[in-house]
Amino acid sequence: MRWLLPSPVLSVALFLLWILLMQSLSAGTLVLGTVLALFWPAVTARLRPAPVRMRRPLVMARLFGRVVLEMLRSNAEVAWAILTRRSRDIRSGFVHIPLELRDASGLAALAMIVTFTPGTAWAQLSADNRVLLLHVLAIQNEADLVAFIKRHYERPLMEIFE
Repeated sequence: MRWLLPSPVLSVALFLLWILLMQSLSAGTLVLGTVLALFWPAVTARLRPAPVRMRRPLVMARLFGRVVLEMLRSNAEVAWAILTRRSRDIRSGFVHIPLELRDASGLAALAMIVTFTPGTAWAQLSADNRVLLLHVLAIQNEADLVAFIKRHYERPLMEIFE
């Protein structure tokens, strides 16, 4: 049975997403949604990394809240910088951030967090997974940015995944 439904949560999510995208509960939509929800997780099972063990749900909730607030704050800062400053007055560039986080799922979560935050983009991870190269639209203080990412994102992710 595991071969038919290797990831039940993913199958349910795909089925619900299909229903939402199709905006229909017709028999054809339900049948095709079921087929897709069973087919894709089975076909892609080997592509997924080992099962993830997440701990510390309160840390996850705090991290989620922090990320949402940071995204809102960053949206406002980026909009303000673009609307009020000349492009040559905005100091953008790359910042090297040394990482202690080693878990692949934690690194993937960190990549999503910094990429979802306006004004930052994950540029590269060193071959040994020890240094993140991050592009920042408006760098004010590089050391403060490194400390912020390590304290507010990397440490909670280490608690959750490692």
